[in-house]
Amino acid sequence: MNSDSTTPSLSAGEQELAQASTGLVDTDTFVDPELAALCRESAADGAVLLRNDETLPLRESARVALFGRVQIDYFAVGYGSGGDVNAPYSWNLLDALRDGGRVTVDAELAATYTRWCEENPPDEGTWANWPRYFEEMPLEREAVRATAARTDVAVVVIGRAAGEARENTLDKGSYYLTDDERALLDSVTAEFVHTVVVLDCGNVIDLAWLEEYGDKISSVLYAWQGGMEGARAIADVLTGVRVPGGRLTDTIARHYADYPSAPNFGGLEHNVYAEDIYVGYRYFETFAPDAVLFPFGFGLGYSTLDVAATADVGDEDVTVTARVSNAGTEHPGAEVVQVYVRAPDGQLGKPARSLATVAKSRQLAPGESETLHLTFPIASLASYDDSGVTGHRSAYVLEAGEYTVFVGTDVRSATEVASFALGELRVVEQLSEACAPAIENAFQRMTLDRDDAGRAVVGWEDVPTRQASRRERIQGRQVPALEPTGDQDIMLGDVAEGAATLDAFIAQLSHEDLEALTRGDLVMDSPLGAPGNAGVFGGITASLRAKGVPPITTTDGPSGIRLSAYASLLPCGAALASTWNAPLVRRLAARHGAEMVRKGTHVLLSPGMNIHRDPLCGRNFEYFSEDPLVTGLIAAAVVAGVQEAGVAACPKHFACNNQETNRNLNDSRVSERALREIYLRGFQICLTQARPHTLMTSYNKINGVWSHYNDELCTRILREEWDFEGTVITDWWMQRAVDPDFPAVSDDAYRVRAQVDVFMPGGWLDHASGTFDATAASSLLDSLARPDGITLGEVQRTARTVLELVLALPTLGEEIATRSREVRSRT
Repeated sequence: MNSDSTTPSLSAGEQELAQASTGLVDTDTFVDPELAALCRESAADGAVLLRNDETLPLRESARVALFGRVQIDYFAVGYGSGGDVNAPYSWNLLDALRDGGRVTVDAELAATYTRWCEENPPDEGTWANWPRYFEEMPLEREAVRATAARTDVAVVVIGRAAGEARENTLDKGSYYLTDDERALLDSVTAEFVHTVVVLDCGNVIDLAWLEEYGDKISSVLYAWQGGMEGARAIADVLTGVRVPGGRLTDTIARHYADYPSAPNFGGLEHNVYAEDIYVGYRYFETFAPDAVLFPFGFGLGYSTLDVAATADVGDEDVTVTARVSNAGTEHPGAEVVQVYVRAPDGQLGKPARSLATVAKSRQLAPGESETLHLTFPIASLASYDDSGVTGHRSAYVLEAGEYTVFVGTDVRSATEVASFALGELRVVEQLSEACAPAIENAFQRMTLDRDDAGRAVVGWEDVPTRQASRRERIQGRQVPALEPTGDQDIMLGDVAEGAATLDAFIAQLSHEDLEALTRGDLVMDSPLGAPGNAGVFGGITASLRAKGVPPITTTDGPSGIRLSAYASLLPCGAALASTWNAPLVRRLAARHGAEMVRKGTHVLLSPGMNIHRDPLCGRNFEYFSEDPLVTGLIAAAVVAGVQEAGVAACPKHFACNNQETNRNLNDSRVSERALREIYLRGFQICLTQARPHTLMTSYNKINGVWSHYNDELCTRILREEWDFEGTVITDWWMQRAVDPDFPAVSDDAYRVRAQVDVFMPGGWLDHASGTFDATAASSLLDSLARPDGITLGEVQRTARTVLELVLALPTLGEEIATRSREVRSRT
């Protein structure tokens, strides 16, 4: 590495500590009141009411018995980079209900829990070994009976957490209830007429036990993890100050084994995505409707909202007009209008229903109505033919046949409002093969068959395998180089002011300057950025800073700014997505972006937007949904909001980071059709609608190629098909590898050729041995010196992308000008 790099080498242990904890170096606990209010509103709007016999909302002055230690040791967020934020405060449910003052919390029971929790504090664990649950307080039946005699209703709080490098497991205390939790529920439901269960969880957990208890459990509220204001939001919902506005963004199946991913999740070496496009409700509604406990899109409110819908089918678009009316007499409410389409089976096979568009009404008072207009292009219903069975390989096609439009408030209850027929197959977009499975890793994928009665049954077929020559593709690309000019005394400020071109600035850069622009400042918590930063890139060397290039500071993350400073702790991704309320999420993200500016960071490593392929994935709390449309729409809202403040959002992890187990080495083996229709579509929607400045690759391989070396993913699809012009960065550290088609290209050169611009944080971490090396020479300069290595044009292309990011961020504009003035004054 360059001798003027500013940071020392760290040991593996020191580096792990830097990732695991940001510490604190300041005392500024200020939180923007508007941001806090939006956190509270969003957490309530994302809370999903799964069952209610009118016990909720709790009547004013009700006497409430609060059970479960999580009422005090509340899970505000999940673990790892998506949750490790120094929040200035965080409410628990006991304090929130007391503070609200609308109900009377039983003081004797609360004192018992408080005393026991103080005497038995939870073990917070260490990085990747955090507790998934907290041991429950023993409680005799007599104590429960005595509490029931002096109170009106019981609220039982059950909590779970998982996170980065910390998968959920099929164990009691993770996916399943513990014996103590079951005993608590047995006692409470036996003694109380009204029992409310609050699920303080980031992931979907087993809920089959709800059927066992039946009407003994009056109400069930999925609270998710709502951040620092989450418990206050849930107190608001329980007491009727706010209504539960959430709808499920995942199917909750009766048993884990019912999920189609279950046989192929958690593999150490690889996971075969054998279920193909039949993820979540696409599988259940097609093949196994009886396995569903709560359907995708489901959620109750405190009032009855009626939806009356019609549809107008045009040549290119379908427009649904839906009138939402609050037919209740006491409570306000909002409804999520969901539009699904059933496409004809054709040659490709289709799910029974796929979400086509969605809109949420405003909050309607009793007797009030609102008319929504939802339009979607017919072309968006196209399926990707990765086998050529339709006669159009590597193309999005609309097959001939009948298309049926359904409208409702969840995937199961949606009813038919229109249908239309296509007389012949229509090619929507002709593309070319990208990221197809290698023939040596071929597998069988799920497909749609029908029995003699016409019922859908699971069939299996060989997955189409790779045909295109990657070597020929890369050889066919020509990246022209700028003729090096040597130092021309051009400052980046000159480019910003229009006094010089960016080409002229880049042409004067040395190979060492160019190389430095392709990586971060070696380690996390770089002294060039705000203390506790995730890493810094851009002006990381004295040479670049002398030319006016400022450092760019990156920070996690989806639930808050992760620095050695206090920062707001936001609702988790699952909670935000459950709002189905993109405008609200955008307003929250905009205030979050303003906090970034105050804290001195430029790129937020957010949103996390991988698909909920399986309920055991530890980072599902960070991610949004099993559905790519919901994922894309909510992610676009986050990006657009953050970037309103003049900083950058960085969607992640591109792509198929659908498990944490052995994530650095695991191979996601997936058909090209499923990759495009399920796992990439959300990214495409986000990039198209919000145009993020940056994007982060994932750790895992995709069909044998690590995403940070995957030119078909990051060049062919991302840049050539989707026209992405931003900066692509790696997830933190990457794996060493030699390009199988070009042996003189390896590691950083291999990555830059794929147009993965910046290696973060810049130093090499050997995951197998645990050793960390921040001083190893870059392979990029070695490859650049070889005639068969990476070309100067390719490296200049990456430098341009990074510098365009620097110039595009308004928050860096003044720093660019100031650096230029200071250098000019000295010389």
